Amino acid sequence: MSIRILRPGLLTTIQDTGRFGYQQQGVIVSGAMDAFALRIANLLVGNAEDEAALEITLMGPSLRFEADLLISICGGNLSPAVDGNPVPLWRPVYVRSGTTLEFGACRTGARAYLAVSGGFDVPIVMRSRSTYLRAGIGGFEGRALQEGDVLRAGVPSAPATLYMTRLAGRTGSCPFHAADWFVGESFFRFMPQIRRSA
Repeated sequence: MSIRILRPGLLTTIQDTGRFGYQQQGVIVSGAMDAFALRIANLLVGNAEDEAALEITLMGPSLRFEADLLISICGGNLSPAVDGNPVPLWRPVYVRSGTTLEFGACRTGARAYLAVSGGFDVPIVMRSRSTYLRAGIGGFEGRALQEGDVLRAGVPSAPATLYMTRLAGRTGSCPFHAADWFVGESFFRFMPQIRRSA
């Protein structure tokens, strides 16, 4: 299962919750700028909350899905659309193989997080998959994504596979189908407490 980068956007990297325990050697933590959004994006697609996801900054990339996938997009609203159809945020979304995800105007926030069920299959470096650009380690070859890169998705969890199958049966002629439920306002009332305990 893979995703091909058609356009990389302003700055798109692979990040997880960070690289801890190496600061005395001069290796920074790295990791997602908005760890909350990254964690929720992962949980929505059945991943562990610290799994690696794409961190997308301001101007998003153009991505072609080369397999059916379960994704979620959380964080800032960068106007995501699959084959021209707007994609809702903060919920699981089944996308068909051969479709293209693009991002438009930045409406709120500065960074969005794209998680895929099974995570991204990139090497673990010092107990993390996060990209550290200055050192050139982690993520995809230690750098921001570029045109032509191909990202491999890992193996989805059993619950994620089951849920993806259910969503797939509802797409009809649409290139994707989003879950009817989402992480809404009632959840966000507790966000300050969650952030402090993270």
